[in-house]
Parts: sequence; C-alpha cells; structure tokens
Amino acid sequence: MPARVLILGGTAEGRELATLAQAAGFGIVTSFAGQTPDPRRPPGEVRVGGFGGADGLQEYLRNQNFSALVDATHPYAVQISAQAAKACEGLGLARMMLLRPPWQAERGDRWIEVADDAEAAATLPGLAKRVLLTVGRRALAAYADCHGITFFVRLVNPPELMPLAGELILARGPFSVDDERALLAEHDIDGLVSRQSGGEATYGKITAARERGIPVVLIRRPKAPPGQSVHSVAAALDWLKLAAV
Repeated sequence: MPARVLILGGTAEGRELATLAQAAGFGIVTSFAGQTPDPRRPPGEVRVGGFGGADGLQEYLRNQNFSALVDATHPYAVQISAQAAKACEGLGLARMMLLRPPWQAERGDRWIEVADDAEAAATLPGLAKRVLLTVGRRALAAYADCHGITFFVRLVNPPELMPLAGELILARGPFSVDDERALLAEHDIDGLVSRQSGGEATYGKITAARERGIPVVLIRRPKAPPGQSVHSVAAALDWLKLAAV
C-alpha cells in the first residue's frame, strides 16, 4: 500500500507537488479550505473544508493513517499552518512547509513595506489615486475609509458585499507581464497594493509596476510556525521520498 500524504493545498506549488508525488507512487490527498469555489483540482483524492482546529486535524491524520503532511498553503494562511504544526507535533508525524521564496527588490522598485492591511490603507492617501488592490476579499474592509482613491479590486470570485467604492476585476492567475502591463495602462493605475506572496504566478504585476515607475505597498509575510521548510517543489518531493515511509 502506498504511503499516504496529506497536502494542505490551494497553491500552484501544491498542485504541482500532488501531480509529481502521485506519479511517484504516493497516495495523495489534497485539502482545500473551501474559500474558492471550483478550485483547480490536482490528481489524487481531494477534500474540502476545515478540520475543526488542531485537534480535529490530528484526529483526521491519525484515522486516515497518513505518513506525512506537506503544508503548501498560501504564505498568509497562518491559522491552518499553526494547526498543522500542533497536530503533527502531537502525533510525531513528519511535516514539511513548502514556502515560496519571497520576492526580492530590484533596481527601480518603489516598495513601501508595511505590516498589515490597516497600515497599507493608512499609507495610500497622498501616495496614489488609482490603485490596483490585490489583497483578497477578506481584507477589503480595511480600505473602506480611503477617501479620494479609486480602487480596482482584483479577485478570483466576487465578494458577497463590496465594502469600498471601486471597480471589480474578476480574474484567475497566473498573469503574464504583458497582461499586467495592459491592465495598468488600461486603468491608468498609479499605485499597487499586494501581499508579499512570492513565486512566479503573480510576479508579473511587480515587474509591470517597476516598469511603470509606480509605488507598490507590499504587506509583509506573517512569521511561519517553526519546522522544516523547503522553497521548491523538487525539494519537497525529495523530502517525501525520505520521510513518507
């Protein structure tokens, strides 16, 4: 019977790892939080929804006889990452975090790094008037009191309630640099707000902003829980071949 591996997914890296690990003979289950309707499904089994906290996740891991867990969630998914760390520690189960390398500033970047969405919102007045907002629907309320700014809010799915004035842009990445250049030009964007997500899928907007000379308000990553981590799918697969036995 193949070793069973739980991948906490929702990222391109998680899908790629599921594909390669399934081909390598592992029994893969990918878990999605359920926040995005109709997510791109990877090979193997898929489950959707929460676990009921760290205790619920620990019980699920035990009952389903998993050999290892890979946390391939978004860098800002702090709650499930903390729960995974606690659950695996309680079981003595092998756990690896697949963390995208953060973006590195290059010459010409006009980054303003902030701690959270509240600080980002406070930074915008006087900095920009037509802002591309790429922070996810849960964070939108933090920008509701930014007066005198027209927001262009890019989301995968529409929010139930739009808490700020602006234009909604529904699109699913990855986005090419050409796509982002065209978007910034079409809407005459003079400012960008983004999370420090890392990876290639959404880096095009950073390149396009640099070329356009516009400021980027970049929200720093939260601290990851303690534990082993790798920065590539290949390294995560190598780890699985040693740990998931």
